[in-house]
Amino acid sequence: MNLYQIFKASLHSPKKIAAFRLIPIGKVMQYIFSYIFIMTLISFVFFTSGISDQQTSMQGLLEYFSKIQWLLYPFAFVFLFVFNTLLIFVQISIFAYIGLGILYFRKRKGEYRHIWRTTLFASTVPMLLSILATLLQWTSNYVQLAIYVITFVYIVIATKYYPIKR
Repeated sequence: MNLYQIFKASLHSPKKIAAFRLIPIGKVMQYIFSYIFIMTLISFVFFTSGISDQQTSMQGLLEYFSKIQWLLYPFAFVFLFVFNTLLIFVQISIFAYIGLGILYFRKRKGEYRHIWRTTLFASTVPMLLSILATLLQWTSNYVQLAIYVITFVYIVIATKYYPIKR
């Protein structure tokens, strides 16, 4: 399967999300890092527009920024990429531990690596919502809570398709 097919199936099919637990880790990493790259690009655009707004309001720093701008932007992009990677991996790992508990209570068979992959694909719709919220600059605890609830619901529905423990 290519990344587009995985993405499309992750949007609407909890059964396929559960089946994606068997996808090789290389394809999983391609999927997550493509999302991280998109988030980093969006963050970088907001960063550069924020810097240019501050430059025009502070005349003393205008000359300083023009001297170091060639150095500032590459480091900012790398920093944003690493920071987004850290946040997304931690978020998926926390939800995977919650998913492991769901598997235990539903008496379903699965390992942490399986539920981690399921969590990644179950968070596709919430990832799109977070991108939309970032683009529209909706910064609210309610938006973040809704994203977490949607992720949790997708995980619960997807774990229904895991094999039953005997």
